[in-house]
Amino acid sequence: MHPVQLLPGAISEILASVTDTGVLTLADRYGLMAATFDDSLNDEDRGCVNRLLRAVLRGRIKVVNELSAAF
Repeated sequence: MHPVQLLPGAISEILASVTDTGVLTLADRYGLMAATFDDSLNDEDRGCVNRLLRAVLRGRIKVVNELSAAF
């Protein structure tokens, strides 16, 4: 089994994309999944992930099953 690895700068890219579009795509969710498995995630990135998840729970961000927000 191959370990899931987070790409450098992925969390800030996801945050910027979601802030711009207001939607969390399938690709974004896979990035967040990889972040949850990354033990070396710094406090700033972990805080960004938590903010994104809270925004989804509060209904501020729409979760879509599209791969990209350009639909």
